[in-house]
Amino acid sequence: MGSLEQIRDWPVRHAAGAIVTRDGETVREGEIDRVFALASVTKPLVAYAVLVAVEEGAIELDQPAGPTGSTVRHLLAHTSGLAFDTTDIQAAPGTRRIYSSVGFEVLARFVTEQTGIAFDEYLHDAVFEPLGMKDSVLAGPAGHAGRSTAADLARFAAELLNPQLISAQTHAAATSVQFPGLNGVLPGYGSQRPNDWGLGFEIRDGKTPHWTGSTNSGGTYGHFGQSGTFLWVDPASSLACLVLTDQNFGDWARAAWPPLSDAVIAEATLPRNTAVK
Repeated sequence: MGSLEQIRDWPVRHAAGAIVTRDGETVREGEIDRVFALASVTKPLVAYAVLVAVEEGAIELDQPAGPTGSTVRHLLAHTSGLAFDTTDIQAAPGTRRIYSSVGFEVLARFVTEQTGIAFDEYLHDAVFEPLGMKDSVLAGPAGHAGRSTAADLARFAAELLNPQLISAQTHAAATSVQFPGLNGVLPGYGSQRPNDWGLGFEIRDGKTPHWTGSTNSGGTYGHFGQSGTFLWVDPASSLACLVLTDQNFGDWARAAWPPLSDAVIAEATLPRNTAVK
């Protein structure tokens, strides 16, 4: 797919990307084995480990966790009421969509308490190792300290397109709207009404402006990170796209990311050997 060649012209020093299809075909571009800081693209990986813990019976989605009245589900869906980067409580659980990085740290501690396994080890054993993500680590807080390669994240994207580590039912819950109708702020893009999220995954729905393309379906789910990274999966086109860079998110990303996503989707509908650039 020639669409990924767009990253060669981005104002970044280093970049890598991949497109993954449901049948497992993967197209790669750039420094695919270079380790990048994921920033908040860490969150879907952490969420997946939490969902594995649910599948294993170590925890339950509706088990109390975090602030009074909050559950694992609330924390995953950014509706626990916790502030972005402190344990201050800004709302009652389930009443507002408050994007909370510290909420994922609370989740990680909860999993450790319930399993007796340090969360970075749990994430490795539950997600990284079975998917062959040999260069991926959690090197600090669970909300933003993941490090990985495009090659590794392509393996995670393939899992999202064809889940093997969790059940179809759990995957469907994770990638569909939880606590529908809640308003909130999407970092970098302002107030969204509603600001829909699944369990660790942002749901595109009708949000505008947005970091995915105008032709991404409303069912697209994923995450982007302030380190200049993103991962989305569009079930309507059976595609996943991810890009890692070393340039912090800003105006350049707002300008570059949606056209790339639109080109990826457009190219997928063309006959083979026809490139979109």
